[in-house]
Amino acid sequence: MIWIQNRFALSKQGAIDLIIGSLFCALQNIALFMPVGLIYSFIMHILIMISAYESKLNKNGAVFYISTGFVCMFILFFASWFQYNSTYFATYRESGIRRINLAERLRKIPLSFFSHKNLADITASIMNDCASLETSQSHFVAPLIGSIISTTLISLILFIIDWRMAFSVLWVLPCAFMIVGFSAKIQEKFSRYSMKTRISCEEGVQEYLEAFKDIKANNYVNEYISGLTKKIKSMEKSSMRAELGTAVFVVSAYLVLRLGIVTTAITGVYLFSHEKLDMITFILFLMTAARLYDPLEISLQNLAAIIATRSGIARMNEIYSQKIQSGKSTLTNKNNDIEFSHVSFSYDDKQIIHDVSFTAKHGQVTALAGPSGGGKTTITRLLLRFWDINSGKISIGGMNISEIDPEKLMSLYSIVFQDVILFNNSVIENIRIGRKNASIEEIKNAAKLANCEEFIEKLPNKWDTLIGENGCELSGGERQRISIARAFLKNAPIILLDEATASLDVENETKIQSALTKLIKNKTVIVIAHRMRTIMEADKLIIISDGKISKQGKPEEILNNHE
Repeated sequence: MIWIQNRFALSKQGAIDLIIGSLFCALQNIALFMPVGLIYSFIMHILIMISAYESKLNKNGAVFYISTGFVCMFILFFASWFQYNSTYFATYRESGIRRINLAERLRKIPLSFFSHKNLADITASIMNDCASLETSQSHFVAPLIGSIISTTLISLILFIIDWRMAFSVLWVLPCAFMIVGFSAKIQEKFSRYSMKTRISCEEGVQEYLEAFKDIKANNYVNEYISGLTKKIKSMEKSSMRAELGTAVFVVSAYLVLRLGIVTTAITGVYLFSHEKLDMITFILFLMTAARLYDPLEISLQNLAAIIATRSGIARMNEIYSQKIQSGKSTLTNKNNDIEFSHVSFSYDDKQIIHDVSFTAKHGQVTALAGPSGGGKTTITRLLLRFWDINSGKISIGGMNISEIDPEKLMSLYSIVFQDVILFNNSVIENIRIGRKNASIEEIKNAAKLANCEEFIEKLPNKWDTLIGENGCELSGGERQRISIARAFLKNAPIILLDEATASLDVENETKIQSALTKLIKNKTVIVIAHRMRTIMEADKLIIISDGKISKQGKPEEILNNHE
């Protein structure tokens, strides 16, 4: 069961549904062979009648064949009905479960995973790969397994009837499947390259749409479109190669498969001419060969399609294999003092943070300053448990954050960074992200504290105005104030700031600084400082350089000593 789950990226219920669907596919294939047996029995009956000089079929014989025909129709209908429900409906349900499971897994794994994966690749796993697997499991996997089961059972019956004729019919099956099977590595190579060019093309289109203003402003449209055209042509070329590479092996397998009819006819003629085979058995094997190869041709195509999904399954399993962050769901902190104790952190075997120790007291502002790339942002990410530390300890009020569930831990923080993320929704709903169950009055009060009322009242639909993708309808200062309003609404005891005023004009800076002053009152505050004004207003200054603390203490003391 576990092997099936890993092989096809299924849940436990999905693996069970696949087994059930395969069995019903096998039953459907066997049901399709029942008319062959009925015709064989009818011909035998007619020959017996002829040898007994009977001119017509007796009443009991007619009733038997008519009733048996209806039974065959009923069994075929029953098998087809349950086969459809157990493959298609179950697969669509599993596809939804798979997407949710992937999203849940992505939600719980450390952010370090995303730093070496691009968004187009992850999006392809959730959307394209899931869609491909949905088609594969509903149209390919279950029918292929069902065909193997039914063909095996029918083969055993054929060998019981006449092993020589059975061999002449069936020898082509392993040869055909080996041709497609041996091509697996080549098909996987084509499939991986095709997916690589597809993702590159999607990235190019997405980048063009997101950066269109900058591209146009710098007269770079023609050059960019030229490069994008090359990516599109490369994707088309790789897709054609993948299709052609698959078709060559599948068509070759088809040709081998059809040789079975030839060998069946030659063997049957030889045995019949030497009186080692009766005509009825010969006809039975010819009918079986004609019927047996049709679903197997589809199975060969299915096998090639299943092989093509391996790269997508590998990407999904890569996500599933990532270690999730977990912990207690209860907060046990006695206060909101933050303590880093000999914290070290490595990423991709590169040491980023080296033995960092400091304390950020409740009710104080602790500023992190230093050269770009020194590790200031990494320290805040470790505090948020976006990444897990390699050694040392980070605690809040004596509570080790590594032992707390990351989502529960986030209830302690409000975050205001320079790069504000807003959604194409109303102003109300963008602020409500701070606390989902907040009332309209609470949202408006938070907006008032963040100095948002002034510009919201001027919007076309005021609080119900759609602000566009990432707040494109608002100015930079207005977007920052929306972010601060979220923080007011959440009212968390710890505030993390990536100096939100660093890139704003004087007027907006004054308004936002006023809002921030109210926000951080009686909170534990850690701010990534870019300006001297922020450093001087802090209660404690920590200089971070090359992932180490070079100095810490009162801002005026550190700056005076530096002079």
